[in-house]
Amino acid sequence: MKRYGKYVKPYLLFFILGPILMLTEVAGDILLPKMMSMIINVGVAQKNVGYIIGMGVAMVGVAAIMAVGGIGGAYCSSKASICFTSDLRGDLFGKVQQFSFRNIDDFSTGSLVTRLTNDIQQIQNLIMMALRLAMRAPGMLIGALIMAFMMNAKLAVIILIVIPFLLISIGLILKTAFPRFTIMQKKIDNLNNVIQEVLTNIRVIKSFVREDYESEHFAKTNEDLKDNSVRAMKIVIMTMPVMTLAMNVTTIAVVWYGGNMIIAGNMAIGDLTAFTTYIVQILMSLMMLSMVFLQSSRAMASVKRVTEVMDTEIDLTDDNACQKERRVEKGSVEFRNVSFSYDKSEGEKVLEHICFQAKAGETVGIIGATGSGKSTLVQLIPRLYDVTEGEVLVDGINVKDYSLKHLREGVGMVLQKNTLFSGTIEDNLRWGDEDASMEEIRRAADSAQADGFVSAFPKGYLTDIGQGGSNVSGGQKQRLCIARALLKKPKILILDDSTSAVDTATEARIRECFQTDLKDTTKIIIAQRITSVEHADQILVLDDGKIIGKGKHEELLKTCEAYQEICQIQKGNAAVSQQAAGQTKEVTGA
Repeated sequence: MKRYGKYVKPYLLFFILGPILMLTEVAGDILLPKMMSMIINVGVAQKNVGYIIGMGVAMVGVAAIMAVGGIGGAYCSSKASICFTSDLRGDLFGKVQQFSFRNIDDFSTGSLVTRLTNDIQQIQNLIMMALRLAMRAPGMLIGALIMAFMMNAKLAVIILIVIPFLLISIGLILKTAFPRFTIMQKKIDNLNNVIQEVLTNIRVIKSFVREDYESEHFAKTNEDLKDNSVRAMKIVIMTMPVMTLAMNVTTIAVVWYGGNMIIAGNMAIGDLTAFTTYIVQILMSLMMLSMVFLQSSRAMASVKRVTEVMDTEIDLTDDNACQKERRVEKGSVEFRNVSFSYDKSEGEKVLEHICFQAKAGETVGIIGATGSGKSTLVQLIPRLYDVTEGEVLVDGINVKDYSLKHLREGVGMVLQKNTLFSGTIEDNLRWGDEDASMEEIRRAADSAQADGFVSAFPKGYLTDIGQGGSNVSGGQKQRLCIARALLKKPKILILDDSTSAVDTATEARIRECFQTDLKDTTKIIIAQRITSVEHADQILVLDDGKIIGKGKHEELLKTCEAYQEICQIQKGNAAVSQQAAGQTKEVTGA
């Protein structure tokens, strides 16, 4: 728990004042029953109205001090717990931001959301409860026990019989609680995963008319969470009846024996009233402590889950980089006998013995069947993953020797899955360069063939983008993502099948702009269409994680069967399309 000390230190005053101020309530709780007994034993018994009024005013004063202390204690406890968990949540989010793709793969997105929200909230609830009750519950327990023994030691023995029974019951309850709360938090993870998946893919679900299936899937997950929540909450449910039973049995026993003492003349009526209140306070303090322990059982399950994230070893860092100040200057790329596996323990390689070199300013095309390792290959350049074997060099320097920031600043990527964020189009483009002028933004958008449709929007570049870019088409989204990457002015530009939703004419114009505006930038283009890469300086043909062909378009047509086959298929499809278009024109003309 030492790691959490740094979150206490800035708010140490509130952590100290909270419990101390709550002691004013403890003092009041102990004094008020005694003062009430004095009113009954002296004021009422002797019919002394002045004494009753004086003692009543004193009780009001004590109650007022209790109120001030209680409010102050509650404020300090809230301030300390909220600030503690706010800082913890910030560091936890920062840790997740540092995760490599491999680290993220180890946690589901829903699980990370739960840890950042629900688990942190459980920790906050525990700290707030502990600070408010840490001094009050034990203080009330000790103070009420002392007062009870001072008033009547024989009668106070009754509570000593009940306390061990309660402690054993609470211990058994808590022993059962922890594993149940741990399971419950995992079920919340599952529900968050389902909700996220459904909301992200709602258009697909509606287009396939799968609402009923997803509703049933959600209902099962929700039911699973409900069952496990009820199972965990049974522990909480059991706590109150056990405590209430003990309280009522003890109170009955005290009233019974105390009543006999009053009849025998061995105890004053006011003392029995006060004694009964002290007994209730003792049992209430035990109930408070049991609730703190119960909450701690749930919170400890959450602490364990938060600690799992905080203790995760980030497998991709620049701690050992020997040229951290070095920046990407030219953009040459070289793969030296590179192999890669997502799971190092299994040893199944996604890429094997990849060797090629791209000079600064060159265009490299990568083509191959789905699952051949094309996207994986380019992700090794900015170190989204680290190679298993071999080396990736940028400007002749191993990518591991750059700082991650400087390396990635020199690489612009348009990923296969295009992502836009909530905000305006301008806000999204400024991800490439937050200080870019409006002229630079328009120029980048124009190069990506996006300025035309953006300018056609009523609000232009101030048009709001829906979550994930839901209010623009696939082709528009791709062009905006390309413009964002161009605005970064990278030395290396990676396009991962990022023009698949763009028509061939628009794609050709984008390539023309690349040749003029990015002549000094190394361009690596993954594509499914031969036309997207046929003018590249070098084309790599991948199959099953291996390079089976390398060279220019004309060379590969002579030397690579796989490339020849792709060309023949695509040319055949193109011929069919042209023929169909011609027939359509003839029918229209007729």
